[in-house]
Amino acid sequence: MELVRNEVKNAEFEKRARGLVAQMTLEEKAFQMVHGAPAIERLGIKAYNWWNEALHGVARAGTATVFPQAVSLAATFDEDFLEEVADAISTEGRAKFNAQQKYEDFDIYKGLTFWSPNVNIFRDPRWGRGHETFGEDPYLTSRLGVRFVEGIQGHDENYMKAAACAKHFAVHSGPEDLRHEFNAEAGKQDMYETYLPAFKACVQEAKVEAVMGAYNRTNGEPCCGSKTLLQDVLRKEWGFKGHVVSDCWAIRDFHEGHGVTAGAEESVALAVRNGCDLNCGNLFVYVKDAVEKGMIPEERVDEALVHLFTTRMKLGLFDEKAKTPYDEIPYTAVDSKEMRELNLKAAEKCVVLLKNDNHLLPLDKTKINTIGVIGPNANNRKALIGNYEGTASRYYTISEGIQEYVGDDIRVLVSEGCHLYQEQISNLSQGKDRDSEVKAVCDASDVIVMCLGLDSGLEGEEGDQGNQYASGDKQNLNLPGRQQEILEIAHASGKPVVLVLLSGSALAVGWADEHIPAIVQGWYPGAQGGRAIARVLFGEKNPEGRLPVTFYRTLEELPAFTDYSMKGRTYRYMKQEALYPFGYGLSYTDFVYSDAAVSSDTLGADGIEVKAVVANTGGREGTETVQVYVKADREGTPNAQLKGIQKVTLQPGESREVVIKLPVNAFALYDEQAVNRVGAGKYLVSIGGTQPESRSEKLTGKKVDVLSVTAAEEMVLA
Repeated sequence: MELVRNEVKNAEFEKRARGLVAQMTLEEKAFQMVHGAPAIERLGIKAYNWWNEALHGVARAGTATVFPQAVSLAATFDEDFLEEVADAISTEGRAKFNAQQKYEDFDIYKGLTFWSPNVNIFRDPRWGRGHETFGEDPYLTSRLGVRFVEGIQGHDENYMKAAACAKHFAVHSGPEDLRHEFNAEAGKQDMYETYLPAFKACVQEAKVEAVMGAYNRTNGEPCCGSKTLLQDVLRKEWGFKGHVVSDCWAIRDFHEGHGVTAGAEESVALAVRNGCDLNCGNLFVYVKDAVEKGMIPEERVDEALVHLFTTRMKLGLFDEKAKTPYDEIPYTAVDSKEMRELNLKAAEKCVVLLKNDNHLLPLDKTKINTIGVIGPNANNRKALIGNYEGTASRYYTISEGIQEYVGDDIRVLVSEGCHLYQEQISNLSQGKDRDSEVKAVCDASDVIVMCLGLDSGLEGEEGDQGNQYASGDKQNLNLPGRQQEILEIAHASGKPVVLVLLSGSALAVGWADEHIPAIVQGWYPGAQGGRAIARVLFGEKNPEGRLPVTFYRTLEELPAFTDYSMKGRTYRYMKQEALYPFGYGLSYTDFVYSDAAVSSDTLGADGIEVKAVVANTGGREGTETVQVYVKADREGTPNAQLKGIQKVTLQPGESREVVIKLPVNAFALYDEQAVNRVGAGKYLVSIGGTQPESRSEKLTGKKVDVLSVTAAEEMVLA
């Protein structure tokens, strides 16, 4: 749906904001620039706390629907569905806000300014916060980010439902333990091809209301005070109209970590002068002193406050109740039956089937008497939710989901198997303290479901409680602790084994790929995750997820974690063969493509259309993710890059023509001076269910149709 805001109304809000700001003292202005903005009673301004989170549901403010984590949602490859989820999140956000306002609760996590989505590129699987993102691809991240923002902000022409925030601007993806002092160095080509596109799309297409700066420096400038990023790119080049917020306590890093300023006042002055409007933290209380010392012009402070109060007015916070279409959303909209059903659907759509030898899956209830569910993630709630989460009224772990699904028809034996990452479960044991139980469960079972992987205690943000390794980053891609050992015990039992991985990132499961017949990537699937995975395992839901990240074979294949050059990273630039490629995922049915064609074999300014007929030749309903990739057929260019997606659901025997429009910029590449051009020559265009590369072909047994298009002359794009 095209987003159309009433520019007259926006101008009215801005005029009202200017009038309000003009009545404030300098001290009042300074305090309005921190996230916990106090009331100014003489002006009728209520207290407002800007800090709220909604990464995959309303977070940190009591009961709310806990949807699958962001990287999980990315595995749907479904931008329409992302907007549906985000719309549900903002509905619950409004419902909770309306109740909180009624009872005069103005605390943190109680506002309508949601600091989501995270559209950073998940460039390295070691990064602990990667599961907050939409994966490694700028096109996919852009499409999902835009629709998430639109779902949060709504489509009313006068008022926003809530305010979204694209973060962390920019070039931010670890290491976590260095972020307060780290300088991410990226050339212009990588900036414009990889690190900036999703932010640009959120700003120009979705009209995102806020942008949050990153902790690190980029090319020498601290991101929350970067003239290049905040003025030259964001405001001037992209025309951003909203407000800029710092990451939390990032301004103090200017002098304490980065050493680019001498103290608090200099840091505040640098940030405000270069375009930071709001401080998550409290350092902007120095704004008054900095203005009085001539370090910041007061006009710039006024501009920042106009940005902030315009946002509050767009949310209807200065209008009478019932003025916006969202003021009457009742608290009962939270955690409703409809929300739980949507959450279950989301968790089902996220699941990626990585391997299914001899059609072990789906499991047939009529042929199983006893099922063993083994592993530290079998009954681990933390492995459902990821980080920046809300509190569900009920959680379904994998063991609970399977037990509910099979009822009394099948005996379910459950074993924790081993600790998630430690050598033993009981500190007093001699070690390997559940091995005998694992063997007993395997011996008594007809089929074994191994529930392994990570949780948000092993990968997450620096400082999150419980992160065990490297400030939330992963030290390697292996299954932690003794998980590999108990997987091998299960395999040695001779019983059929299904491996279910719960993680927010890629794991190097090469041994499992060689030895285990069925592997499912469940991500962090949300509060309904166990029910969804059970429905997939038993075939009530046909898996449709695709990998939004590359699964590598070893960590040794990757450049240094601190190297921000994209060379050798992600499916777009890697040279080696992946374990499981970006865009890959299997189904219980079979899809066949035919009649692939392009609307023209000559590329013009209007782009081209790519089409193919997709047929479901299998025995059950399924949803295919049609993917279009473009490769410039010349040396020194990236691998084939994703440039088009369409989801299509087909009944057995049904076929449908799919047409995907590729604009001319789908063929363009940036050069080292950040000039975006379509070079003259040949381009390879593929349409199919995966990337057009050898590993995907080997895993699926299918060759993707590749067509060619020629650009007769070079085109330089704006």
